[in-house]
Amino acid sequence: MRELRGMLTLEELSAKVDSEDIATVILAFPDHYGRLMGKRFDAEFFLAEAARQGTHACNYLLTTDMEMEPVAGYRFANWEAGYGDFHLAPDMSTLRVASWLDKTALVICHVEDEASHQPVAVAPRSILQRQLALATALGYDVFAASELEYYIFEDSYRGARDKGYVDLSPQGWYLEDYHLLQGTREEPFTAAARYHLKHSGIPVENSKGEWGLGQHELNIRYADLLTMADRHTVMKHCLKEIADGLGSSVTFMAKPHAGQAGSSCHIHLSLFDGESNAFAGDKALGPVAGSDVFRWFLGGWMARLRELMVFYAPTINSYKRYEDGSWAPTRIAWSYDNRTAGFRVVGQGKSLRIECRVPGADCNPYLAYAAALASGLDGIANRIEPPDIFQGDIYAARHLPRVPYTLHEALDIFEASDFARGAFGADVVEHYSHFYRTEIESFHNAVTDWERRRYFERI
Repeated sequence: MRELRGMLTLEELSAKVDSEDIATVILAFPDHYGRLMGKRFDAEFFLAEAARQGTHACNYLLTTDMEMEPVAGYRFANWEAGYGDFHLAPDMSTLRVASWLDKTALVICHVEDEASHQPVAVAPRSILQRQLALATALGYDVFAASELEYYIFEDSYRGARDKGYVDLSPQGWYLEDYHLLQGTREEPFTAAARYHLKHSGIPVENSKGEWGLGQHELNIRYADLLTMADRHTVMKHCLKEIADGLGSSVTFMAKPHAGQAGSSCHIHLSLFDGESNAFAGDKALGPVAGSDVFRWFLGGWMARLRELMVFYAPTINSYKRYEDGSWAPTRIAWSYDNRTAGFRVVGQGKSLRIECRVPGADCNPYLAYAAALASGLDGIANRIEPPDIFQGDIYAARHLPRVPYTLHEALDIFEASDFARGAFGADVVEHYSHFYRTEIESFHNAVTDWERRRYFERI
């Protein structure tokens, strides 16, 4: 494959700074939600100091809620400990031009303890890197791809907020799945997104209309697992900023509208042993010819899905997406090339891979991929067999185990999981349990539009 446009070495960045093509360097890291946080540096100062020494940020950033308010009750950082700093060490393999911004480069950072410079265990990127280290020790390279869906609106973000996020105008006004005419109406945004992603080190495959009004999908090329999680995160950030600059908006909510399709993040994953796909083989599993590694990885991933559901579906809204007949999976089953399955096996031979259709577009990719890899590796270690392949309409198969109905249910399962503690550590389970519990409490304390419509006059 040709060299990626937009990726930079330190020497190439220096040349662009000298020619005044780059003036700003963003140092960023993903928070609990998968949002990029960080600082903007003068490019010359970055080259002279921060590229080598990194920088610091307040550790409260891994204890905040969606509104950026610090939340009490975390062991990692709190008022009693004074909210100190952690260290941000630039991962130079992620240095890239941020093509959608003026004269700007971006680098993703490792989040480290300020004193020891060891990875912060509860940071999302650290959690994924730990699982990748285990896969490497077993001799596997892990490759993945994210398929992200989103809705595009004519309203700006400020305008959407002023309208209370209701009665927004989607850029398409009828179902547009693969529909080229309707998709053309979204090209001012989507063409810009494809262009800037390609010129920012994120190779694009294609884009297409999806099954909602103004819903779209933009697919980027697969990569090794950490690179894909980084690309996924930069892509979401890029699309939001492009929309903002055009006076429009995009949302990655899992279910922005009742009665319309939710937005998913289908994740494709495979293991490689050198140049060979470790999933490929000649052992029949239904219509699929694969290896023992494939079978056991699939078995482990499916067996641990409910225990790690919070990493695939992290918000209250996530669970509104799991409706029968909605293109979102509701039951835990696998099939070959069957879009009603939570686990859809696709490809063959070197291209054989598992597509998990459970995560929503609101997932944090570092946590979702860490959950998938931890589960699959456990399946290999314990030779967990998958259930029999299911053929037919899985929505109609009411006897199959269902994904959790709510974040509350999923969190109870996560907190009780010995597997989660063994895979990620008790500190990570405690930290994220508190995070999700806080999200649930915030929802329970809110008065919703549904309540006002139902009770205002008629109660």
